[in-house]
Amino acid sequence: MAAPAPKPEEISHPAMDQLQGLEYCIDSNPSWGEAIALGFQHYILALGTAVMIPSFLVPLMGGTNGDKVRVVQTLLFVEGVNTLIQTLFGTRLPTVIGGSYAFMVPIISIVHDSSLASIDDPHLRFLNTMRAVQGALIVASSIQIILGFSQLWAICSRFFSPLGMVPVIALVGFGLFDRGFPVVGRCVEIGIPMFILFIVFSQYLKNFQAKKLPILERFALLISITVIWAYAHLLTASGAYRHRPDLTQINCRTDKANLISSAPWIKIPYPLQWGAPTFDAGHAFGMMAATLVSLIESTGAYKAASRLASATPPPAHVLSRGIGWQGIGILLSGLFGTLTGSTVSVENVGLLGSTRVGSRRVIQISAGFMIFFSMLGKFGALFASIPFTIFAAVYCVLFGLVASVGLSFLQFTNMNSMRNLFITGVAFFLGLSVPEYFREYTAKALHGPAHTRAGWFNDFLNTIFFSSPTVALIVAIFLDNTLDYKESARDRGMPWWVKFRTFKGDSRNEEFYTLPFNLNRFFPPN
Repeated sequence: MAAPAPKPEEISHPAMDQLQGLEYCIDSNPSWGEAIALGFQHYILALGTAVMIPSFLVPLMGGTNGDKVRVVQTLLFVEGVNTLIQTLFGTRLPTVIGGSYAFMVPIISIVHDSSLASIDDPHLRFLNTMRAVQGALIVASSIQIILGFSQLWAICSRFFSPLGMVPVIALVGFGLFDRGFPVVGRCVEIGIPMFILFIVFSQYLKNFQAKKLPILERFALLISITVIWAYAHLLTASGAYRHRPDLTQINCRTDKANLISSAPWIKIPYPLQWGAPTFDAGHAFGMMAATLVSLIESTGAYKAASRLASATPPPAHVLSRGIGWQGIGILLSGLFGTLTGSTVSVENVGLLGSTRVGSRRVIQISAGFMIFFSMLGKFGALFASIPFTIFAAVYCVLFGLVASVGLSFLQFTNMNSMRNLFITGVAFFLGLSVPEYFREYTAKALHGPAHTRAGWFNDFLNTIFFSSPTVALIVAIFLDNTLDYKESARDRGMPWWVKFRTFKGDSRNEEFYTLPFNLNRFFPPN
């Protein structure tokens, strides 16, 4: 007797508006003790980027270890403030607003500017470069402020479909592949144990409970970082790296960052602490490209965060509101002098998924930790001296998780359509391939492929094409809106997407995205 044919519902899975299987969604909160521990975990994770960017840029600018610590503290302080602003008045999604790598290209170009590079006194060069970067950030922030608060970005987002967003969101994660294993490989004896331990705790032992709390799954990051950090410290103290090359020592040792010794006990960052910003049209123009890139990367990250917080996709005007506030965040970065603009921290979005806690309160608590520890210099510096290889090992998991959330939007599209296969494949491939060409070219020639006499033009092009999600957005949105789009609304997933475009389109939007303190009276959603 032949086995009965499987029913259609046994073969395919129904599409779901909200991701299931999360313990706490955007509005539900764990107990205070658990929320504080989870908030601390998000703070520790955000340290990776906050330390990495100044550690790379400050020495190039002629700054000392003391300058580096001040920039790290300032960056953390502004991150905390921006995260609070974003979770209260912006998109209200549980996203940490961190430093952005997108600003590296224009900032390095400012560092190498002949008028600044020719200053002999290193401290003076550092201060003048910092002021030039601040001026460029202040001017460039206007792009996001205008696009966001004028609702222009909401109008642009009418051209997005689930199909067009898949490569963008997925490459927000995949596009960071060079921050993952290539960095782990610099110190394999720390990186690989960290990677294995994090996966074992967060996945294989996730059902282990203490007092009805899946403690290993929730705090996999904190536990594995503590274990591996102690192990790295043992290796350092026992002299395992004494005669190894400098690069190995920087990546493996726990005492090489020189942060703790040069950190003050208490120091409160304040606006214009480096002096008055200087303004240069060429610098500002290059920086504007970075704010556009940060805008696109954040749009993808917000959509991923909404999914991992078990919320509905943010309506167009909420997304635009968030971008406007993010522009204010870049303005603050310029005023305080953080050496980079701000964008959604992709690794923290991934952590929402691995802990299965998408609670907004947890992120607000982590912002509190950032502000608190940025003032207490020595304590902040202690946590900031975790070797970067440890963070890179976790990135391998968390960036992948964010990328797969992007892929999950394919469930609303028809993947048996040749048109959709073509658009997805080409956008993905170019989104990975174009920035890789720009990266390789820059590593060999020490300048980007765009190398004309107009420095601002070079910065603009090189910044745009260095970013995977930006290339993917340009390709996917162009193809999706020009290739027989009239007939293919259903294939693109538009019938599903349409109800989330407006605030009133779905009753759940009010629950997730309404402003606090009854502010919706003054800013009525459209």
